[in-house]
Amino acid sequence: AQGHGAKGDNIYEFQIEFLEPVEPKPVCRVTQRQLNITVQKKESNWWERLTKQEKRPLFLAPDFDRWLDESDAEMELKEKEEEKINKVKIESRVPKDPFKHLKKGYLIMYNLVQFLGFSWIFVNMTVRLFILGKSFYDTFHTIADMMYFCQTLALMEIMNSLIGLVRSPLIPAVMQLFGRNFILFVVLGSLEEMQSKAVVFFIFYFWSIIELFRYPYYMLSCIGIEWKPLTWLRYTAWIPLYPLGGLAEAVCIVQSIPIFSETGKFSLGLPNPLNVTIQFSFLLQIYLIALFLGVFLNFRHLYKQRKQHLGPKKRKMK
Repeated sequence: AQGHGAKGDNIYEFQIEFLEPVEPKPVCRVTQRQLNITVQKKESNWWERLTKQEKRPLFLAPDFDRWLDESDAEMELKEKEEEKINKVKIESRVPKDPFKHLKKGYLIMYNLVQFLGFSWIFVNMTVRLFILGKSFYDTFHTIADMMYFCQTLALMEIMNSLIGLVRSPLIPAVMQLFGRNFILFVVLGSLEEMQSKAVVFFIFYFWSIIELFRYPYYMLSCIGIEWKPLTWLRYTAWIPLYPLGGLAEAVCIVQSIPIFSETGKFSLGLPNPLNVTIQFSFLLQIYLIALFLGVFLNFRHLYKQRKQHLGPKKRKMK
């Protein structure tokens, strides 16, 4: 090689006759301060020395940071062989799923449809309120059909967890889905008086914003893509939105209690001689307590997930 040193430009060369055969094409890498040449042995075994001549050439010096004695080298080779054997064993134990691509395609389509549905809800509500100047009070009549569709389709999330398509825990999914559908179908869907309340806007708005980040995140995860800004939003946006959504649902329950008491809707009258009526409004008061308990449990579950995905990565100790 030609190089510029203290004595100007010079031609540099050297020869090494190795103890045993090596690969004919070494790998060379040039940096600003040195030239690295990596020579690979043809067979991975221990050499007594580097060169055929017993006395080491004067220009050679070992790099003790990378030096291995015979026992170290044998142990390293043994670890690599064991790693290969274990990998083969694990791969042979795991059965190949013939429906893997079909399942992945279904999950991608499900999350895409839900994302498009909640995006339509969010954009429609935003445009109607801030651009067209529509009021809060007609939200249910313009948005309810799409919300019915999305929340009915969300029942598949419980099925996906039950049959093992996704690894998400079942109980938080059931709690959230039951809570939303109870508000949507029972409280709002059955009482026309509640459908014109302003609180409907806030419930639908908070629900849709949360899902704008959740479903795209799951959709990209299906194909092994992680977009860090989306991951951060997925595990951060719920911090203000989830309590606000729970508060809006609680206000909706409180506003519906006197209406259910007055109309007696869904109240259960027991037969004589008890002659007792279980008021549905009383059950709503119990549900109100359960609502805040559910918000707390889901909040704790989401906080653990956030620490897992956004917390500091733990280094493996050797």
